[in-house]
Amino acid sequence: MDSFQGLGLTPDILATLEAIEFTTPTPIQVKTIPIILENKHDIIGLAQTGTGKTAAYGLPLIQMIDKNSPAVQGLVLCPTRELCMQITKDMQSYTGQIKNFKTVAVYGGASIQTQIRDLKNGCQIVVGTPGRVIDLINRKVLKIKDIQFLILDEADEMLNMGFLDDIDTILAETPETKRTHLFSATMPVEIQKIAKKYMHDAVELSVGKRNEGASDVRHLYYLVSSKERFEALQRIADLNPRIYGIIFCRTRIETKEVAEKMISHGYNADALHGDLAQSQRDHVMHRFRTGNLQMLVATDVAARGLDVNDLTHIINYNLPDDNEIYLHRSGRTGRAGKSGISISLVTPREQRRIKEIERLIGKNFKLELLPSGKDICEKQLFSLIDNVEKVVVNDEDIESFLPVIYKKLDWLSREDLIKHFVSVEFNRFLELYKNAPDLNARISGTDDPHKKRDNHEKGDFVRLKVNVGKINNLNPARLIGLINDTGKSRDIRIGKIDIMQGFALIEVEKKYVPLLLTNFVGTTFEGKDLIVNEDQRTDDRDSRYGGRRREYDGGKPESEGRRKEYGDRKPKFGEKRRDKEVGSQKSEDRSWKKGTDKFKSDDKKWKSATEKIAEEKKAGNQKPEDRRWKGGSDNQKTEGFKSEFTETKFKPAVNTAEKLRAKKWQLEMETPIFEEKKKKFRVSKPKSEGKKRESIEAKPKSRAKK
Repeated sequence: MDSFQGLGLTPDILATLEAIEFTTPTPIQVKTIPIILENKHDIIGLAQTGTGKTAAYGLPLIQMIDKNSPAVQGLVLCPTRELCMQITKDMQSYTGQIKNFKTVAVYGGASIQTQIRDLKNGCQIVVGTPGRVIDLINRKVLKIKDIQFLILDEADEMLNMGFLDDIDTILAETPETKRTHLFSATMPVEIQKIAKKYMHDAVELSVGKRNEGASDVRHLYYLVSSKERFEALQRIADLNPRIYGIIFCRTRIETKEVAEKMISHGYNADALHGDLAQSQRDHVMHRFRTGNLQMLVATDVAARGLDVNDLTHIINYNLPDDNEIYLHRSGRTGRAGKSGISISLVTPREQRRIKEIERLIGKNFKLELLPSGKDICEKQLFSLIDNVEKVVVNDEDIESFLPVIYKKLDWLSREDLIKHFVSVEFNRFLELYKNAPDLNARISGTDDPHKKRDNHEKGDFVRLKVNVGKINNLNPARLIGLINDTGKSRDIRIGKIDIMQGFALIEVEKKYVPLLLTNFVGTTFEGKDLIVNEDQRTDDRDSRYGGRRREYDGGKPESEGRRKEYGDRKPKFGEKRRDKEVGSQKSEDRSWKKGTDKFKSDDKKWKSATEKIAEEKKAGNQKPEDRRWKGGSDNQKTEGFKSEFTETKFKPAVNTAEKLRAKKWQLEMETPIFEEKKKKFRVSKPKSEGKKRESIEAKPKSRAKK
């Protein structure tokens, strides 16, 4: 149908629609409006986001409601405050020329006192979120026991947000005689349960197939590694200079991080998430709706209610947890007869989910390779030239400045002037994408173009040596990007890659070798002039890494030592070696004698340090100045003692503090008090025997006391 004339709407409503230039109904409106006006059935409307569902139920409600009664006659439930505000705005636009009709929006994040005052002043339709509606019902302000119509808009999304219990609570307060109309983009099992429980004689109306994606949207996906998602997002944004779209993230934290990175890199972007105050959300939404904001980074919940018809791109920074949410995301573009593109950044592990979404929406996804630095620079250059060509020149405003400009640029030729002019905007992209790495992840399955590297004939490839390596921040991705940019082709097949500290080896397709060797002349990488030539060494894996394979003669390494003779079993705890039991251990350089700690050697004989000290003590050669007495212990400090075992000479300290302490010690030793201390601490017999004797002598005394 080409107009609203044959749908049964009253003249005043048709006049309002004509005033707002709303002339052609959508398919869901054509099917829904006549049935609601009949008021005989409940309706389940299945249609994509942006197909005009608000007008489909809003226009008949406006016509059927009693304008003379200030009581609430219709309740519209929606999942988010953005959608609530959008529905209210649309309803008010449909009733612009109708008197005594009022619509009130109630939602969280705004002053409840203002909403209470609006409800008390009277209204016919209330549009609200479940949480705020329940709050106002409990306050006895919102009375819905006599409503005639209940609308559940975006019902599937309300269920995804956990509003099922709230919906049950609200529906329990409504009369059974009401008409319930449910609108959703998908039809999950929970929606069917609600329809069966609360709806009567329901009629299902759908536009296209159930859960089908929009026909004007192309679905693309890129395979990237998870740590390179943002770099891939940058390339997509740079490849589309006139992008106007939404970047969907899973969480609020991720939304903040992506938006902050985009802003810091100079992109016209901002964030929309649940942590923003209402005034901040309104400011961001206004900028985006008016086109002053190119990219909006948002969560699924926050993006509900965005009614923008000119979006060119939807970018899924992460795939949604629920595949059906993808329908809502992609439905944000391709509206009002315009085409759109839905792009997804997918890791190789998530590739299977693309097949699941394809089966759900009935559309095919196309795998694309992320653009190289050269592709982006070329796109940006032509975009800049187009802007210069189409710019509107205001001769009157700039005429007074032209003489000075001509004089300033007079020394430049026409060609140089164009080069300087282009470089002002273009140098940033040249520097950013210089030696840009290949971000395309390996693709699982038989269609992987990267797997051709491993399935090649050896004669088709030549190994090149490059004079940069890990110390120059070179990695395989950057090396592949360097080859592609230098060879001016992305079809160069790459073989094995080895990157060492100071150089790198890479196998490339033989027919491109002359071109690469020629183009690499004069090329730099990280400020270093590149030297690339063919590697003539044999294909020995060890020689690639600059190492040498160790050759062994079949014997055991010396570090293993002599094997203990336990036979084929492990020794038990505490078990001695059999050769020790018989005292038969022998070696070439020493002999061992049972029961002693003396070792005989062919080249030297030595005695332990303790025996040496004991012999000197018996001979009386040890001087009092050479030892410190510590309570009768044998800790000595000898001067210039040379151990034959360690061949180390211990010398006394020569600093001033040591000298003073030694002098003080010497003076104390010469005093009578010191002699008494020596007698006191000298014990002829062990202390244990003395204690035992004292305890024995003390026993009779204790018995005598008893």
